[in-house]
Amino acid sequence: MMTAESLSQQFRLFVAIPVPEAVRNEMIRVQQELRRLAPHDAVRWTKPEQLHLTLRFLGDVSVESVTALKEAVNAVCNGELALRLCAQGIGFFPNTRSPRVIWAGINDSEGRLADLQEKIESAVRRFTEEPGGENFAGHVTLGRFKRFKRQEIGELTVRAQAMKDRVFGEWTAQEIEIIRSELSPEGAHYILLAVFQLGAEIEPLHLV
Repeated sequence: MMTAESLSQQFRLFVAIPVPEAVRNEMIRVQQELRRLAPHDAVRWTKPEQLHLTLRFLGDVSVESVTALKEAVNAVCNGELALRLCAQGIGFFPNTRSPRVIWAGINDSEGRLADLQEKIESAVRRFTEEPGGENFAGHVTLGRFKRFKRQEIGELTVRAQAMKDRVFGEWTAQEIEIIRSELSPEGAHYILLAVFQLGAEIEPLHLV
């Protein structure tokens, strides 16, 4: 039963495709290679268990809306087949000269990933006030740059650019997740709220 307190509670949520262990392990190897090339406090590296492909960051969503959000995402997944994805290449947002994020690219040969993201974007729009990205580019965030002097990360960026064609692996993505992110001084902690099978039958959903 919903209480006044629970109705006012909000979850910080995002919708994502999980990355399989074998591909994650290759990404971890790259993180370890690059970690040695910059001061330890220059980059906040993504934890292994938090490596994922974000389809849409929602930000704060009221608890009372979570069930409807699950139903909306589930409806999209029901109409989509599994995706064959490839993790390949290293890059920076916004660019190499002033990097804020270092990422591994995710793509598919049929262009269905971008189509799926657009459908998710449309399905979840009413649940979020966060602006959507104008040009979706599939990627997994490997790390976020903190304060640094450019000369301190020069070796790292050069090495990363040399990995621009690095292949991390391929897999068939069969699931989409809704994940809750809890922030703390030690960083974000992820809690899995729901898992949806691509192409599965729609089933009744219950609030977690």
